[in-house]
Amino acid sequence: MNFSSFSSSLLIAIFLFSTIAIWISGFKLTKAIDAITSHYNLGEAFGGMVFLSIVTNLPEIAITAVAAYHRDYDIAISNILGGIAIQTVVLVLIDIFGVGRSAPLTEKGHSKILIVEGVALIFILSIVVMASQFPNTLIFARSTPFEWLILATWLGTIYLTSTFMSKKKTILVQHKVTVQMLRLPKSKFQGTINAAFGVFIIGAIVTLVAGWALEITGETLANRWGMSGVLFGGTILALCTALPEISTGIASAKIRDYNMAVSDIFGGNAFLPVLFLMASLIGGDAILPNLKPSDIYLTVLGIILTGIYMIGMVVHSKKQIFRMGIDSFIVVIVYLLGLWGFMKLI
Repeated sequence: MNFSSFSSSLLIAIFLFSTIAIWISGFKLTKAIDAITSHYNLGEAFGGMVFLSIVTNLPEIAITAVAAYHRDYDIAISNILGGIAIQTVVLVLIDIFGVGRSAPLTEKGHSKILIVEGVALIFILSIVVMASQFPNTLIFARSTPFEWLILATWLGTIYLTSTFMSKKKTILVQHKVTVQMLRLPKSKFQGTINAAFGVFIIGAIVTLVAGWALEITGETLANRWGMSGVLFGGTILALCTALPEISTGIASAKIRDYNMAVSDIFGGNAFLPVLFLMASLIGGDAILPNLKPSDIYLTVLGIILTGIYMIGMVVHSKKQIFRMGIDSFIVVIVYLLGLWGFMKLI
């Protein structure tokens, strides 16, 4: 389908329709995944990291695949790295609208698994920065060793979290805790486990198709309006593709799955750099060694924002400012300053 022949008004309509579809499917997916993780005793954080984080990043997967196929990497790279920063800021919205006045988000949602996920995310983003300093001639299997190292780090984190959950369940059983105590709070999903899987599959397909439509229409509009791929991908497109995290995060907090809400963000952010490997395999180019200064800037901004929330999980404070925790308040200020610097840089 040739979207370039469409009028700007029609492109905007498709863009907005895709955005709404992503938002609605996000709420449906949260309840379905909550039911699945409850049924199989997978735990909130693990469910958020594996199921929810991958599904909510389906728009980024579609955008990266399409951009890599056309070898137009600017939008894909800035969407991934800018998306990490914006999705971290999503925790602020979850703090305000998902938790509210009861307590800060990091007071409600904190665990060793989330700390592991946060550390893994910082490790992965640090690999991104280091890889940018190497020549693009360092090719290994149509990519560079760093893309494969990022994949290995992400898979290792999943293994650690799953191992930790298994040990935790074993300890609870040894203390004669009933099986029901191993489950999440009663799921809000109305239906059988098969129905939950059905909603999961349909929601994933809707999110993927809508993400593809966002990339095509957004890129066409950006070209018509004279916006650079870096600016568009790192701001507007990153915000739109973060809508699944916003909807699923608030929905998770509303059903009191606070660990899943945070893990969705940390786990999703750790998964996003894995897409560099997919992009390099599709396009046949080394991605990380060709990062621009603006890309490195967004990467470091993501590290800083993640670190602030990790401190909030360790140093608990019940103080709130404008219905948000102190850590969320600091994140807002740092992100706005970071966004100002990003505009100056490009």
